[in-house]
Amino acid sequence: MPVLDTSLSANAPEYQANAAHMAAALSELRALEQRTRDASAKAGPSFAKRGQLLPRDRVALLLDAGSPFLELSTLAGYMQDGQKAEKSLPGGGIIAGLGFVSNTLCMVVASDSGIEAGALQTMGIEKMQRAQDIALENRLPFVNLGESAGANLLKYKVEHFILGGGNFYRLAKLSAAGLPVINVLHGSSTAGGAYIPGLSDVVIMVRERARAFLAGPPLLKAATGEIASDEELGGADMHCSISGLGDYLADDDRHAIALAREVMAKIDWNSSNRNAIPALDTTAPEPRYPAEELMGVMPADIKTPVDMREVIARIVDNSDFLEFKASYGPATLCGYAKLMGVSIGIISNLGPIDTAGATKATHFIQSCCQTRTPIVYLQNTTGYMVGKESEQGGIIKHGSKMIQAVSNATVPQITVLCGASFGAGNYGMCGRAFGPRFVFSWPNSKTAVMGAEQAAGTMATVMQASAARKGIEVPEFMLENMKKQIVDTFESQTSAFYTSGLLLDDGVIDPRDTRQVLALALSACLQQERSVQPMQFGVARP
Repeated sequence: MPVLDTSLSANAPEYQANAAHMAAALSELRALEQRTRDASAKAGPSFAKRGQLLPRDRVALLLDAGSPFLELSTLAGYMQDGQKAEKSLPGGGIIAGLGFVSNTLCMVVASDSGIEAGALQTMGIEKMQRAQDIALENRLPFVNLGESAGANLLKYKVEHFILGGGNFYRLAKLSAAGLPVINVLHGSSTAGGAYIPGLSDVVIMVRERARAFLAGPPLLKAATGEIASDEELGGADMHCSISGLGDYLADDDRHAIALAREVMAKIDWNSSNRNAIPALDTTAPEPRYPAEELMGVMPADIKTPVDMREVIARIVDNSDFLEFKASYGPATLCGYAKLMGVSIGIISNLGPIDTAGATKATHFIQSCCQTRTPIVYLQNTTGYMVGKESEQGGIIKHGSKMIQAVSNATVPQITVLCGASFGAGNYGMCGRAFGPRFVFSWPNSKTAVMGAEQAAGTMATVMQASAARKGIEVPEFMLENMKKQIVDTFESQTSAFYTSGLLLDDGVIDPRDTRQVLALALSACLQQERSVQPMQFGVARP
């Protein structure tokens, strides 16, 4: 393959400015993530007094020592919890990510019970369901470390109750698909939450801490007048000896996690009697250019053009990139590369997507499907080309062909928002609505139906035209006020932090980690090749 040359100069003033802007955005991201971790850690003394481990310590103990953990959706619920930006706690009350348990790649989810005792949060429900969807789509075992106070009835919403049933629906689907569902119950799992262990294939309960019942003592007394203790109704000893809900009884958190690891090892998910799956080559040659330089590639002003080959050269093996149809639709960049030894197709943007670019991308996507090559989209798009020439050239028709190809691709697709993601370009470049296996955002990226200034200008033109038809003139101050309002509305929703808070991606990542993040995500995607034994039902409890 031809080797990409670089024209990037790390000493150039514009590079330094870009790097400073990116560093500031990353600092903000890490501060938000740390805010949640600090809030959870405050419960440390209480946990220690009860002989419990904090949620993140549980996750760390579950994972193979020294192995990577790709945490997902860390900003879930940011500014959706009724708090202002400076007080909002992102994360949705859940820790979720891809990690290795007994040498097996799993979807790991843990209740962040250091915050509000693990009470369910709105975006936490969606985050849980997104994690379940990823496990189901990529054929991953699902390990859940549970401890939740249940729903906060002071914040009750009927839609949360109804849609929350999707958690149980997905657990049943995971089990029926032949994917192991392991539940470690460290504390309470009450009311509807009791169905989580009930729908799991393996349940490990911590003695004197785990609780699972449809109605706890207060509700039971109110509803029936019956008086019973927590242990009688749903304690770990009872469930492991009488009801059969629990499979393994653990002495404490550490013992429970050790049992979970042992169970996963005994399942032997990677045994030779399963179909061989493609594996990443960790010895593959690194990119020729340092990942650190990704800090300064993307300009602070998203309207400034970027040669996305500079990004590719710092992500793929040996910086080798075989460009596809280089001279046809050159503003749309397509080509082949390898990432840790696995062949991938890459689609990116050097400018607006024109008719030739849309046609090229369609051809490339179909070629990748034919050769079963996963596709990585590196978004930096201002959208599809507009204007008389484009319209007459069939941009709607050719753009639709591209969207058809993206929507019906038969290979895994992973999207990274590196810069701009505007208009239908978000769609054609496999945005969230088009079902990519994973979507990640760089902290500088921005997403909107169009630029704030374009939106304001468009509405000003519409207002003036409407007034002219009525024979009146719109005062300039009204136009300016309206434009400012539109600009403020758009800009308040375009940032990666805002969209990630709405779970419109699977996490905001450090650009320097892009190669590792893509590698782990790609590894998850490749699990689809695994042979499983599907059933018509989930595993039922005795």
